[in-house]
Amino acid sequence: MAKKPISDHPPNGRAAIERSGRLLRMATQVLIVGAGPTGLVLAIALARRGVSVRIIDKNSAPGLASRAMAVHARTLEFYRQLGFADQVINEGIKIKAMHLREHGEDIAELPLADIGAGLSPYPFVLAYPQDDHERLLTEQLRAAGVEVEWNTELESFTQDEWGVRAVLETNNERHTSSSVYMCGCDGSRSRVRASLQLEFTGGSYKHLYYVADVQTAGPPNQDLVGHLGAQTFALMLPVRSRGMQRLIGIMPEDAPAYPSFEDVRPTLEPLLGIQVEQVNWFSTYRVHHRVASRFRVDRCFLAGDAAHIHSPAGGQGMNTGIGDAINLAWKMAHVLQGRADHALLDTYEAERIVFARKLVTTTDRAFQLIVSQGAGGQLLRGWLLPHVFPMLSGFTAARRTLFKTLSQVMVHYPDSVLSGGRAGEIIGGDRLPWVPDNFSPLQTLDWQLHVYGDTAPMLAAAAQAMRVPLRSFPWSEAAEQAGLLQDAAYLVRPDMHVALALPRQEVDVLQELAARLRLRFSGDI
Repeated sequence: MAKKPISDHPPNGRAAIERSGRLLRMATQVLIVGAGPTGLVLAIALARRGVSVRIIDKNSAPGLASRAMAVHARTLEFYRQLGFADQVINEGIKIKAMHLREHGEDIAELPLADIGAGLSPYPFVLAYPQDDHERLLTEQLRAAGVEVEWNTELESFTQDEWGVRAVLETNNERHTSSSVYMCGCDGSRSRVRASLQLEFTGGSYKHLYYVADVQTAGPPNQDLVGHLGAQTFALMLPVRSRGMQRLIGIMPEDAPAYPSFEDVRPTLEPLLGIQVEQVNWFSTYRVHHRVASRFRVDRCFLAGDAAHIHSPAGGQGMNTGIGDAINLAWKMAHVLQGRADHALLDTYEAERIVFARKLVTTTDRAFQLIVSQGAGGQLLRGWLLPHVFPMLSGFTAARRTLFKTLSQVMVHYPDSVLSGGRAGEIIGGDRLPWVPDNFSPLQTLDWQLHVYGDTAPMLAAAAQAMRVPLRSFPWSEAAEQAGLLQDAAYLVRPDMHVALALPRQEVDVLQELAARLRLRFSGDI
């Protein structure tokens, strides 16, 4: 791809005026390639902020053979901010327990109902299949005035100081699209990433995986059922929308080149203790663990599977991509609307690539150990899980740690240039802890200051002058248990992370951050 060097800083004088005018005249401010969950959430979050968005996908409609099932608490918190968390929950199923099996027998059970009580308004794991999920997101995007352009493929693109010019193909017809920015949300075989010539380092698992939608005999299963074994792995989760069960697992090594469900049925049914009566659909796929070398090249960004792909352990992949979208959306909107310096966009890669690398390494190690034929895997499956796992699940601290890890409420950005200070147990970059009623104001999708206790007159005056909304909450036992500090101030970012933790309500620190990034905290002119 031909590409000219691009400056992150706008030119001065007449050139700046001409450039700004040209960018503002572009009908599309952000072109999103790929209409999976990551691309759809990015489009929704941008459109809700008044950004002109175009989203394309080479497929003709949302896919059916999707494998992502778990929607974690942090994703639901983002959806609450966007206004449709309740709809997702109503269409999904709250998993009450996880049943672990080996050699066709139950070996452990882990209660999951309200496992994160007190940590999130969504203290559970939700089973919600990706195909239903994408349909709902598409409807939400349509309600925001944006339609997905199906059967439209990115052929090539160039970028320069004026923006991104892409060549698209729709029904064998080629046309061009101009935008200020472009984001590749186009999956593990990303055309955007390949065109940017970015490395996608990591590896591939040797196993072939399957995913199926089936009807089973007997009463409907409402829990997560998993089978663990040497070089074998199988999960069953309920699908509310069709009363079916979603099966995910590893194909037998002797499976034919073009397998069907019948090739896995003889081993799968006894492993999970089920009898499959009807197969709605069946598909196979390969699993990789890779992270792109960069998440941004000038005006082009990567998010979701285009930037990182994971093992199935913990159901983290889709939720991580949605986290990418939320992180990027407000930063793009701020820069496009003149509310922040272009340097704000540098924080997207700096914050998300660190988390992606750590997550890929962690999930890879966990999954390799689970299916390992070695002594470690045998010890895990044969003794630790059946004996230690149930015991730990009875301890509140162990349950809370498990929830924090899986739910992604522990994702934080302590090294970001946006982060600073410590107040109580909260440091700059942490997710804002949930205390009853303190998440409701976050639906403004914008900056705000939180004080839990008394607000000093100097901070109140500074907030008014800087036009940052100030929310005061009475000090409470719940706030203390959440790790907040009485009478401290917390500058909350549009993505519900704490930027600054100010133990003494330091106004100068707030002013310094605003000056450094030329931040305008309020979108009101």
